[in-house]
Amino acid sequence: MKSIAALIVLLLASTAVSEQPNWNQFRGPDGDGKTAATGLPITWSDTENVVWKTPIHGKGWSSPVVWDDQIWMTTASEDGKQMSAVCVDFESGKVVHDVPLFENAEPRYCHPQNSYASPTPVVEAGRLYVHFGSYGTACVDTAKGAKIWERRDLVCNHWRAPGSSPIVHGNLLIVAYDGYDNQFVIAFDKQTGETAWQVDRNIEYGTDNGDHKKAYSTALIIQHEGRAEMISPGAVATIAYDPETGKELWKVYHGGMNAAPRPLFAHEMVYITGGAGDLGLIAVRPGGDGDVTDSHIVWGKGRGMPKRGSQIIVDDLMFAITDDGIAICLDAKTGDQIWKHRLGGDFWASPLYADGRIYGFNKDGDCPVFEASDKFKLLAENKLPETICASPAVVGKSMIIRTQSHLYRIEK
Repeated sequence: MKSIAALIVLLLASTAVSEQPNWNQFRGPDGDGKTAATGLPITWSDTENVVWKTPIHGKGWSSPVVWDDQIWMTTASEDGKQMSAVCVDFESGKVVHDVPLFENAEPRYCHPQNSYASPTPVVEAGRLYVHFGSYGTACVDTAKGAKIWERRDLVCNHWRAPGSSPIVHGNLLIVAYDGYDNQFVIAFDKQTGETAWQVDRNIEYGTDNGDHKKAYSTALIIQHEGRAEMISPGAVATIAYDPETGKELWKVYHGGMNAAPRPLFAHEMVYITGGAGDLGLIAVRPGGDGDVTDSHIVWGKGRGMPKRGSQIIVDDLMFAITDDGIAICLDAKTGDQIWKHRLGGDFWASPLYADGRIYGFNKDGDCPVFEASDKFKLLAENKLPETICASPAVVGKSMIIRTQSHLYRIEK
């Protein structure tokens, strides 16, 4: 009987975990904006299917991240002089921790389309890793809501405020600094904050204008033919590094700058957004050594691709929503366009895939839902009363949506 009881407990625990996985980083556990969750609502409003709605002070476009019953996000005063991390209880929506992190006497300029708290943190058991670009990086004890370590010594003028989010690889916290003046990638020892490795971008930018050297993307680590490759987009080119050492493995030139979408890996290809350049999106075979521009690009698309919101790949289809609100479906293997449909509005947040559906979120608070299929079919049009620039998180059957000044838990 005892063994049967123990088995039941394990099964219940397993069910609870499967119903409420952790959303630990920008674009979820796999960094691709997809969730296996089912039963998410298709319709909602400021009152419909809202479990709770919690005010969040300051301004921040960072996405919420979730570990167990804690939802974390970063925020900053609109003038950038105070930077904080906020923790909200998943069940009640109450603020559990509000942790002051950094004070800045004279913050540099932040473009109105950005915020001083745009990079999404990473959370794991007991620890939160927050990043505000050169203003500071810190590790927070998630139980106590107390800072464990910080780094504020790295020099980089992000010009219009930072945007790249950190990632965790083993004992390393890795993030790119692609600024006006300096461009490099650094790995911190996540236990101490000390530098494990740091490498300057080895890119021929073709200009002395630092404005054309900026980038805001977040790296993705893939496994290819037994080798770990960290795909780290910058302005003009994307470099694959060994995440353990920072050694450059290969590089591909695509032009452009200011790209924010995170790379994707599917069909033995890496999908990279070029940003404000002639090549808006490329599919590249990973592997190789050195400059693989002439040998590894499988297909490329011109302008008209998203610069802010990341793409989603479902089987052989790639879905994207452009900055100016056009939904696009491409053949992920060939790059051929299958359909496009104007949704309207400005889309800065990355879309979400769940249960055969694509969820979009735009700056006006509009949230269209359409089928993830080779024919466009709009399923619902939803509305929240504030700007949405942060990408959503999913926990169990709930969507966690951050608007300009609130956090929502949306569930049937």
